[in-house]
Amino acid sequence: MATFLRRTTPLLPVARRLSHPQLHSSAASREHYINATKAVFDQVVSNAPSDRVVLVDFYAEWCGPCHALSPILRDLTDTHTTGSGAPLDLLTIDIENEADGGWDLGQRFKVRALPTVIAFRKGERLAQFVGALNEGGVKKFIDGL
Repeated sequence: MATFLRRTTPLLPVARRLSHPQLHSSAASREHYINATKAVFDQVVSNAPSDRVVLVDFYAEWCGPCHALSPILRDLTDTHTTGSGAPLDLLTIDIENEADGGWDLGQRFKVRALPTVIAFRKGERLAQFVGALNEGGVKKFIDGL
């Protein structure tokens, strides 16, 4: 079985994580929500502090370009901020996981090709790109946010 950004610690309840503003008080405090459900998506994207950007990576296990892009996204969200200085969180959604709502989210945001990455701030879509960009391309995208 292929591994895809497996989280080494269990995902804590999102409401508990987001109820502590100090978790997001510095650029060093980044959150990665790997293989997130629709409920986690709704909680994280809707309740993200206004000074943060959430990158949502729509992927599928069989998608080779998705596997190439994911480590780049993980690394850059750990080390970079947006062009406006906002820290980044990363949320990954398997669009083929119907039980967790990935399929519904893919339909809601009209994901037609993989990988698709959409940036959100305060629940609003800022920008997106489709396809596996190299590290320089992803940095350029992040700098434009």
